[in-house]
Amino acid sequence: MRPLADGYQLTLHLDAPAPLRASLPLLEVDGTPLGVAKQSPDRRTMTLVTTDPAVRTARDVRLVWSGDLGKEASKGRGITAAAGPTDAYWLKARRGPLLPADPGALGKYKVDTAEYNLGDEAVYLPGLKHRSELLGKVYTPRGAIGPRPLVVFLHGRHQNCYGDPADPNSLDKPWPCPKGMKPVPSYRGYDGPATALASNGYQVVSISANAINGWDGDAYDAGAQARAELILDHLALWQKWSTVGGGPFGTRFVGKVDLQNVGLMGHSRGGEGVARAAVLNADRGGLYGIRAVLPLAPTDFARATVPGVAMSVVLPYCDGDVSDLEGQQFYDDTRYSVTGDTAPRSTVTVLGADHNFFNTEWTPGQSVAPSNDDWAGDEKESPCGAKTPSRLTAKQQQAVGTAYIAGFFRLQLGHERQFLPQFDGSDARAESAGKAVVRVVSQAPLASREDLNHFDTALPAGAVSGKATATVCAGVTTTEVKAALPTCMTTDDWANAPHWTTAWFASKTPTTAVTKLKWSGSNGVVRVAVPAWKRDVRRFAALTFRAAPDPAGKPTTDLTVGVVDGLGRAAAVPVSTVSDALVRMPGANGNGLPKNLLRTVRIPLTSLKGVDLSDVRSVELRTDRVATGSAYVSDLSFSSPGLGLSAPAVLLPKVSASNVTVKEGNKGTHNVDFWVRLSRPSLRPVTVYAETNGELGESVSEVARRLVFKPGQVRQKVTVPITANTRDSYDLPFSLVLSAPHNALLNESFGHGLVLDDDPTPKLTLGNVKTVEKAGVVDFPVRLSAPSDKYITFSGVLKDGTAVIRKDYASVNDDATRPAVRAIDGYVEPGTTTGELQVKILDDKVKEPAETFSAVIGTVDGAVLKVPTTLTVTITDND
Repeated sequence: MRPLADGYQLTLHLDAPAPLRASLPLLEVDGTPLGVAKQSPDRRTMTLVTTDPAVRTARDVRLVWSGDLGKEASKGRGITAAAGPTDAYWLKARRGPLLPADPGALGKYKVDTAEYNLGDEAVYLPGLKHRSELLGKVYTPRGAIGPRPLVVFLHGRHQNCYGDPADPNSLDKPWPCPKGMKPVPSYRGYDGPATALASNGYQVVSISANAINGWDGDAYDAGAQARAELILDHLALWQKWSTVGGGPFGTRFVGKVDLQNVGLMGHSRGGEGVARAAVLNADRGGLYGIRAVLPLAPTDFARATVPGVAMSVVLPYCDGDVSDLEGQQFYDDTRYSVTGDTAPRSTVTVLGADHNFFNTEWTPGQSVAPSNDDWAGDEKESPCGAKTPSRLTAKQQQAVGTAYIAGFFRLQLGHERQFLPQFDGSDARAESAGKAVVRVVSQAPLASREDLNHFDTALPAGAVSGKATATVCAGVTTTEVKAALPTCMTTDDWANAPHWTTAWFASKTPTTAVTKLKWSGSNGVVRVAVPAWKRDVRRFAALTFRAAPDPAGKPTTDLTVGVVDGLGRAAAVPVSTVSDALVRMPGANGNGLPKNLLRTVRIPLTSLKGVDLSDVRSVELRTDRVATGSAYVSDLSFSSPGLGLSAPAVLLPKVSASNVTVKEGNKGTHNVDFWVRLSRPSLRPVTVYAETNGELGESVSEVARRLVFKPGQVRQKVTVPITANTRDSYDLPFSLVLSAPHNALLNESFGHGLVLDDDPTPKLTLGNVKTVEKAGVVDFPVRLSAPSDKYITFSGVLKDGTAVIRKDYASVNDDATRPAVRAIDGYVEPGTTTGELQVKILDDKVKEPAETFSAVIGTVDGAVLKVPTTLTVTITDND
């Protein structure tokens, strides 16, 4: 740790490179995570600037991961946790009917495969500031006629090279792979879903992103923009190869690929990459018809939205990397983000699945490079241990992945409606998915649903009666973080609250708001009135909402759903008869389990007997099933399954933040202004959240605002106060992050700020030394003309004069078992004007004249010193 005028720079040196994980690396001080660390290219050094004074007395500094926060497993793995109170239920949980066709089954086409490789540094990615490979594996339906829909797969953040480097120092450049190492072929790990799709007539390309994995440790957004750019670069290749030909395939694909019917699957950080690619494509005018996006076990570090395109987010319940299942927020944030959005979206929670095994190249026993099961708890720990009956084997998990990836794209790109029940919330299942327990939450397209209440704002007066309360809540309360809004639950384990987990690049953006029902009697009723223009619901198939039990209550609870018509007749359906949404998910407290996830309650309208469905006046949630209880509810609507309309959202205005560079100044506080702009005026209000993020220190004030653009308004100013000082320091980069837009697309969502230090570099003065033989360790005079925020270092070599090394003097770092050390190093700590440069004087019993040797200083960092500078040491005999 070293102090700065505006905070503290904390540096952790590791004995071995940090693993390449999807989660963000954090520095934790005495059990408290302080923020996202920047990684050196070799991943051995982690650096963080913080204003937290706790670092001054830190006893324990360690690397932790954003997905592991609060998990008991991160502090004591190997302890077997007891099964949760509902684990036995989930082993025998209800399963929906089989689909009429199996999306995981091979189709009528034989599949040809090929690869293309345009080089390890074939393209420059501005979002990465490095060059990347253009490498992909192609799966083609042999003999298919005409242009075929294109599906692009993108793997996530995983080890990019394996083997022993010929030169360990070559790890400072993580890509291309150093000599002696090989690239990990992660792009080859999705043969199952790629072959299933291609055999049914779809063109599939799985692309490599090892360069991004190697360099994104210092990327401002953890590489999301770079991954999106890489996808569009590959699509540009296919645009050429499918029209005029060329490249490695000649005319083979001319007229064979439909670039106006494109789907994207991204795994891990690749999931955030494909979400960003869909938006980036729309920002650029929708050149490619990206119509469907499937983030698989994705990260979501910046609370982006993906409007306009069909989306299904796959959440593996036993994810040990992105343990907080933060990809849930893609669904939560997008579902009402654009008025009139006609695209369908869903989440698919797969019990018993981990993060890695969807990719065979990340699976032990299947991969060519070292790999692991990312769920690292005890193997007998329920429900995710490798030897528990609820855990899927690698092949079972890959079969589930194939079924849902292939089913989604066949539904959305090929309009194969037989797969609609797989994603509409009715939990119809694929035969090839085997024993897997899967829960789907679905938002039907706008044309197929009638929203009654989002349950994200307070209910009107009189809507709640009896011994019940209804409170809007968002976020969680933890021992470290106190939310500004009423919170939904209290936990020390962020990983068990996917709807309410904090996004590291947009930590002040409010999380999903829901209504928390609490009752202490059987007469409680929450009544939602149906407006006159919505009362005829005969065209819909079901009444649906999302629900989950309160973790502070009983493991299982229940409600009755009542539907009342204009004559006062009512139909009542207990939630427990149609859904297990009010049964706690499996797992005991710890290891991020049980997850508190809202799930689908779907009541077929055919079960609402005795009421006039052309004149529904109210929908009621009644507490007559359980005397006391508590539950969360959200998103009440009438709906029917439907494909909707999906296309790039090119008609939406685009919101961007400017970049700002400012001099620090010497006195007081001054303001720097970011401008947040819309690409064009909007007829509807546009909102977006804006907050500062990065190495703020005390120079840059923390700012968080919700910006509202009124119709016709195209820019807003966000003022960030900057505190000046007179000490030489480093330039300070930071960001203004835009997140969770409403009625707009994110374009330049990170505004880059830079505070330029404008203080003079201090001068370093070093002096000669006169000493006597018996002095032992002696100090050279080291003076700095003014305090600095930098850690000043300088170095050189020791040279004999009449004094001889190891006879008359020695380096303080000398080791008698090795050749004499002649290097000498010194430093001045931040905030001080005196420093240290030492040498050892060796005493003997021989009477001799005064002797001399010298220290020649050849390099200096952080200060002004004319080099080389020669310092002289004179030793006077004391015998």
